[in-house]
Amino acid sequence: MALFGRNRSRAEQAPEPSAAELEAVAQARAAREAREGTGGESGEAPQGQEDAGAVASQERSAGPWDVSEAPDRPGLVDLGALRIPGRAGMALRMELDRRTRRVVAANVTIGQSNLQLQAFSAPRTAGIWDDIRTQLAASIGKQGGSVKQGNGRFGPELLVLLPVKDAEGKPARRPARFLGVDGDRWFLRGVLTGAALVDKAAMLQMEEYFSEVVVARGDEPRPPAELLTLTMPTKSGAAGDAAAVPSAQPTDPTPPTVAEPGADA
Repeated sequence: MALFGRNRSRAEQAPEPSAAELEAVAQARAAREAREGTGGESGEAPQGQEDAGAVASQERSAGPWDVSEAPDRPGLVDLGALRIPGRAGMALRMELDRRTRRVVAANVTIGQSNLQLQAFSAPRTAGIWDDIRTQLAASIGKQGGSVKQGNGRFGPELLVLLPVKDAEGKPARRPARFLGVDGDRWFLRGVLTGAALVDKAAMLQMEEYFSEVVVARGDEPRPPAELLTLTMPTKSGAAGDAAAVPSAQPTDPTPPTVAEPGADA
């Protein structure tokens, strides 16, 4: 049975890896990619990525999926534009825009790892992840963070240190990993934090979870990069099993966490 937990207190939140640990992850991944001949991480996007979105959409043989590809997959929780897998011990928290009370993101916590999910509209002919990565990198750098571009299971991604304030209000930086997948007129973004950044088993678990997400864009015309509508799930949303309604937490829609991609810092 998939259970959805309430908000956890700050003391119960997953411990964040240090900047040194994140750097070690980046170096280990680069070394592995060099051995496998897949290319390493750099501060520049690899050549030929202008059409990466369209190519990824055409050649995608694994998830995340479009709802037309997986309309009847069991065990999915209906969140409107997203259908996400239910997991035993999983906590689901929905984020709301403080001003409009609109649901702007879904946060899935499994163990000590967290995955934030958002889906956006995209053109029929090309993806938008290349542009969004550039905008995110510029926005994070402008705020005092740092960015490394790399390639992972889902293609181009970002390893970042986000500028935040610690419990005492002092400036700090929080490690995160931005994943992106261009689909059929949609773009899915995932932001990984917590143990999945430094623990291989946790990383594989969360990557597999991300690969099972289903996007239901709808057929109506939308401008590029418009946030697709998310909804609160029903109590019986997880494959008919009884489950507690997840909590909803107001949040300020400031990038790069919950705002539409490309929004200015």
